[in-house]
Amino acid sequence: MYMRQRSRAVGIFFILGAALSFAFMNYFVNAAGALPVMQKVFFRNLIATFLVFFALLFDKQKFRIKSKACLPWLFLRAAVGFLGVVLNFYAIDHIGSISDASILNKLSPFFAILFSLLLLRERPTVWEILFVLIAFGGAMCVVRPTFSSDMLPALAGFAGGACAGFAYTCVRVLGIKGERGSMTVFFFSAFSTLVALPFFIAFYTPMSAWQWLSLILSGVAAAAGQFFITAAYRFAPAKEIAVFDYMQVLFAAILGYFLLDQIPAPLSIVGYVVIIGAAVANFLYRLLRGRRKKDKEVG
Repeated sequence: MYMRQRSRAVGIFFILGAALSFAFMNYFVNAAGALPVMQKVFFRNLIATFLVFFALLFDKQKFRIKSKACLPWLFLRAAVGFLGVVLNFYAIDHIGSISDASILNKLSPFFAILFSLLLLRERPTVWEILFVLIAFGGAMCVVRPTFSSDMLPALAGFAGGACAGFAYTCVRVLGIKGERGSMTVFFFSAFSTLVALPFFIAFYTPMSAWQWLSLILSGVAAAAGQFFITAAYRFAPAKEIAVFDYMQVLFAAILGYFLLDQIPAPLSIVGYVVIIGAAVANFLYRLLRGRRKKDKEVG
């Protein structure tokens, strides 16, 4: 029991590290200023590609893919994940608040519930569907539909969360098929870097020393987030610690307030509370459901 609690505590520590890292990634992407989105996406993935590349060099299996059956899922995860990053970065640049962009991206677990139904034939319970609907209601407080071009950044953030949810479902499929997490991260990072490269070259905008530093640090923060979250799930299952990832929204709000003079709109704060509340409720529901199932098996 003690070892399990200790492992859970370590897992929580690492997932909080991931949340802080991704909050800093969002900050540095925004702080880099008016640069093409693809230029920012290129740097975000280039750094991660090199770091995971060197990590795989010391792995016994190196760059070996588990099986041919994993390849379509690796490409699907990479393509949809890349689109999600592009949409998320666009939202970060234009939505006016990095905490708003963060909370919309954190709709991904709810989208993952829906995509799991399509890809894994996992039927959600009535309660899970209710939590999804509540979370989407909270998202509308952040998006604040106006049916004008002003809401495009918020819609991009919303769509980015959907892409992330689909990508995470693909990661789950790959995990079921036995593919290594490090290989999945490398494939995604390398794919995204190569796809962004032609746009980076064609629309390259000269950068100041601060912009160079910001984009490099955004890549370092993104890579750190990936390593932290991978380490977190090695110590504890997602159902026990995933909810702590929502601390990214608080971290982003603090960074936005003190470093970017961003103050979330009151309705956005209501949306944060609703979405995080739905996430916490879903977390507790799954935990209770798992314990009841375990008790029945023991009984």
